[in-house]
Amino acid sequence: MRLILPLPGNETFARRLAEEGDWELGVLETRRFPDGETYIRILSDVKDKTVDLVCTLARPDDGFLRLIFVADAARALGAREVTLIAPYLSYMRQDRRFRPGEAVTSRSFARLVSASFDRLVTVDPHLHRYPTLSALYTIPTATLHAAPLLADWVAGEVEKPLIVGPDEESEQWVSAIAARIGAPHAVLRKIRHGDRSVDIALPDLSEWRGHQPVLVDDIASSGHTLIEAARKIPLQGFARPVVAVVHGIFAEDSHERLKGLAEQIVSCDSVPHESNAIALAPLIADAIGADRPDVDFVRHRRPPEPLDRVAQAGVDSFPASDPPSWTSGVD
Repeated sequence: MRLILPLPGNETFARRLAEEGDWELGVLETRRFPDGETYIRILSDVKDKTVDLVCTLARPDDGFLRLIFVADAARALGAREVTLIAPYLSYMRQDRRFRPGEAVTSRSFARLVSASFDRLVTVDPHLHRYPTLSALYTIPTATLHAAPLLADWVAGEVEKPLIVGPDEESEQWVSAIAARIGAPHAVLRKIRHGDRSVDIALPDLSEWRGHQPVLVDDIASSGHTLIEAARKIPLQGFARPVVAVVHGIFAEDSHERLKGLAEQIVSCDSVPHESNAIALAPLIADAIGADRPDVDFVRHRRPPEPLDRVAQAGVDSFPASDPPSWTSGVD
């Protein structure tokens, strides 16, 4: 039997997931003691069940200990398997030591998760230099892909779309989305000067004038890239762009700034936000119900860098995955 158990703030997503798979929806009681420590009680029977803890990991620091405590409690109470379903997976940014003394938090975070769960299911992790999640996590990982869902939403909601990617590295990802719906595509050139300073260079888009630009990206965090792109696209005679992203983090006031420049902003519901318009529960339910093998193909921000001998020894046992069928336009 499968029990879907939501962490606080994830109840709506968990309910949709349980309904999709006709699984039991669990109940968790949690509160803080006066000294700030966390109280946990699982109110559902977990014995001999596969327990799926549902917890988006956007802004994880406040709730991560609670997540680990629930996983440990479920195992101690007799759960057969404890899986983390994290529609958004955090701590993928710091994938190397850029300056002496820095913590490589992606590896530290992966060790903590791998020590507490039997399996990880996530959607479009923010891979930089790691070729796959299996190069980082020591437990089985299922990497799911929302790009086909973005493509289908665009096909159903936008007339004559022009799919626009944020940078050259998004070419393969963006071209696959465009090919799925028979739309033209283009990619911008990003010149990043820091976490909060980005310049965007647009190619000549005049041959697609009359199309509706649709800016697509896997994540909107600071939003600076999308904001700059949305500001410049109308300068070539286009309507304000539609923005469609997988993970809508929208830090600080980035969503409000983007709203003033975009025709519409939509995101998947991996992170609860007012822009949520694309449900991921059916995608995840299909994957965990079928118990699919790991498939790791996502938009890489840059080609993986060569690893030193120690790092290479840790990934040699993980073969590269074949690209999923949707990249060739086959359902």
